[in-house]
Amino acid sequence: MKQLAVFVSGRGSNFRTVHKGIQAGEIPATVTLVVSDKPQCPAADYARGHGIEVVHYPSPDITPDNLKHHLKDRDIDLILLAGYLKMVPAEVVQSFPRAILNIHPALLPAFGGKGYYGHRVHEEVIASGAKVSGVSIHFVDEEYDHGPIVAQLVVPVHHDDTPDSLAERVLSFEHQLYPKVVGALCRGEIYWRDDGVPYIDPPIVL
Repeated sequence: MKQLAVFVSGRGSNFRTVHKGIQAGEIPATVTLVVSDKPQCPAADYARGHGIEVVHYPSPDITPDNLKHHLKDRDIDLILLAGYLKMVPAEVVQSFPRAILNIHPALLPAFGGKGYYGHRVHEEVIASGAKVSGVSIHFVDEEYDHGPIVAQLVVPVHHDDTPDSLAERVLSFEHQLYPKVVGALCRGEIYWRDDGVPYIDPPIVL
């Protein structure tokens, strides 16, 4: 049974979807800790409502090294980013190699990087004239939206889409894919090629 920490900043809909998968017995894990830069956000409230410890980071009282040790003291195996809008400290990234996942609402490497989050991503996709967008799940490194991609789904962009309508469509696919990838990681079904590219076996079927 893997011990998870989830980093959140807002509603935490992907966190909730993963947590429901755990409750349903579909993901062999427990959410032990939630880390948030906004400790009163709905995702943090949801965590507290389910008896999950919430830590405020970044905060004046916790250094990156403190956060790293707090995660280690809680025997955290894996970290999930679920709408977390801050950079994960390098100390944490280096202490959890190949053990931090992020989900991004576009097909990386396009429409990713610093500043590309939330509605801005969908605004830029529509403005570009792209006919498809999607969902990307990747391992986290020291750069925004940069680590090795483990899973992607293509989502069509309609001619009359607004950022809101595209965001809603993409989010529905996020909710399908993220729990599946988290489950695969917890079950040891993610492997690495010699060139550092991850893959899932058996492949995910939605």
